[in-house]
Amino acid sequence: MRPVARVLIDESHRQAWTTRPEVALRMAPANPADASYAEAAQELRTAGFLVEAWTDGALDAATLDGVDVLVLPHCSTDEWESTTGVGSPVYTSAEIAAIDDFVTAGGGLVLLLETEQPKYGNNLAAIAGRYGIDVINCTVQDPVHRFNDVSTWAMMDARQARGSDVFAGVDAACVYRAGALAVPDTAYVFGRTFETAMPPSAPVIAGVDVGLGRVLVVADSDFVGDDSIGDLDHRRLWRHLVTWAVARRATSSDGGASSPLVRHPAWTDLVGAVEMLRPLQDTDGSIVGSTVTAGACVDQIMANVEELAPLVPHQQAYLRACVADFAAWREGGFGVPDFLDSLREFHPEQARRDGVEHLAVFPMYTQNGNPNRNVEAVVVRTVWPEWIAELEASTYDNAAFVPIEFVGFTSGYDTHSAVLFPETVATRETMAFTWGGIFCDREAARCRRVSSAAADRLRLALPPEAELLLADQDLAKETFVLWDLVHDRTHSHGDLPFDPFMIKQRMPFWMYGLEELRCDLSTFRETRALEESGVVLAPYVRIAILFDRLFRFPTTGERVRNYDGLAGQIIFAWLHKAGVIRWTDNTLTIDWVRVQDSIDALCESVETLYREGIDRSRLGHWLASYDFVSALVPPHPRSVWARGADALPDETKQAIDAVLPDEFPLNVFYESLRTALAPAIDSARGITGVAA
Repeated sequence: MRPVARVLIDESHRQAWTTRPEVALRMAPANPADASYAEAAQELRTAGFLVEAWTDGALDAATLDGVDVLVLPHCSTDEWESTTGVGSPVYTSAEIAAIDDFVTAGGGLVLLLETEQPKYGNNLAAIAGRYGIDVINCTVQDPVHRFNDVSTWAMMDARQARGSDVFAGVDAACVYRAGALAVPDTAYVFGRTFETAMPPSAPVIAGVDVGLGRVLVVADSDFVGDDSIGDLDHRRLWRHLVTWAVARRATSSDGGASSPLVRHPAWTDLVGAVEMLRPLQDTDGSIVGSTVTAGACVDQIMANVEELAPLVPHQQAYLRACVADFAAWREGGFGVPDFLDSLREFHPEQARRDGVEHLAVFPMYTQNGNPNRNVEAVVVRTVWPEWIAELEASTYDNAAFVPIEFVGFTSGYDTHSAVLFPETVATRETMAFTWGGIFCDREAARCRRVSSAAADRLRLALPPEAELLLADQDLAKETFVLWDLVHDRTHSHGDLPFDPFMIKQRMPFWMYGLEELRCDLSTFRETRALEESGVVLAPYVRIAILFDRLFRFPTTGERVRNYDGLAGQIIFAWLHKAGVIRWTDNTLTIDWVRVQDSIDALCESVETLYREGIDRSRLGHWLASYDFVSALVPPHPRSVWARGADALPDETKQAIDAVLPDEFPLNVFYESLRTALAPAIDSARGITGVAA
């Protein structure tokens, strides 16, 4: 897959560290690990970063073009350190100006400094000082909080800082013969010495926002050397620090800017005709009266479709059938529309190639949006990167799964709807469906907007990966493709006591909620195997599932049979009861170390419920499922179902009718959060990656 970010590590200014093993061997023949950052570079590569070394020449705008993070490791004159032997340890004024421009424009800068900083003859301290972080000339010592009984190997007192938590999931870390930092009030102070140290409570890891970018300064360069990165939790801390430096970067898709379809005048005319036709249609799509105007609109639509057809040669059969269906609708007097023939020819699943565009024009309703069968026009682009294609072909086979993004759409999709499903199209009969389109760009953008607002409101300190996910639309979009791929396939796998898609069964809405929950929990658990196999977006899928389920779904939409919201309520209740989530002093905290195991345990509980459901009657399974849910999410005080089987009507339909519209109301946490997030949720209506 494309790199999560590009990292450039400078080795051209007499650095005392190198990512190149052969150079490390020359620098420290007796112990190459004491001069090597090879493992630090590999840790970043494993996390999906493209890591390169800059080995010769000045740092300038051309060098830094396309770089996300620039790392400047400790450098020195040759009297103090064995170095790479290239260049000067003093960065020129021109280089510093280029670095300033790079950071201000959105780049991340990581400075790895040392104890007794002035003696080495470099100007890294001066560079840090440009951003308000001063280096204290000292050697930190701590006789109490020390690693391996060495006083100069001082343990760090980890902190959360201004909504960021680089120590999320990090149990312990230390610095080896470090200096200390003096920082401005606006700085993020992540690591300090303990009060028992000299100097006490002094910052040793700190960062600042600079323009659109970030600068991070660490008062020790040894903690990620090959001979130290395996100590404590230094690997994870290193990955988090570099990710934090990237996390202010904001990206968004270009939408229709590069699309020949939506740039064509015929698309503009097509949208205009569809919007003019909309107010003429009844709820079932038919038109009574105004047939002259409707006929002119349909003629325009047909002409525009024919004009656009050469731009999508893979859709010729569909577009011919589409024009024919419009003609038949007009000739039939604009009754209830029937577009079965053209729907049978619409096959985006047969062209699953990254970047392939499709034009779709149908009378349809939009789920979570317009309930009427209005004519809609949409241009979609398939999101099918090679690594996803390989996963689908090898592990998560699902021939009907089609991740798409918006390129252009009519007003029926200016809603919360994020799917393009064939069952929404007006047809005379139900056909066998062979595809389902999910707008990964809209889902990603909505998750980012609502989760960011929730984190701000709840004062939740975010791990760097979460910050990056919420900042980077392209990263979030591919994360949602992976999530949807695994989730969608899970519907038809496992112990299933009922139709997993629940198309032919009517049942209480919590059963739908449990099915969505089961698929998300299974996907969450599956990220362990995905991560071990090298799928770098697996950790981001965990964050997306957790945030979307905890924040967006329970607070979005009506409370009438909101099964997606209920699934989120269940996750919150489970994690809260386990102490993984705490809401104290109006601040939400998450124990990131325990999240995976706790979610896995919930997944096992749901799967046990399903497995045992195979041996129960339908009503018995519904009751057992109700007991499972109500043990976590208290039901409505007036619930008939909460009174048990004896209180339920004998007839199944009546038992279902006895379910209250909001059988499992929101708790006080969600009542407060829903009100606070209302503006963010409303602004996410109709959002795409372009507007994120």
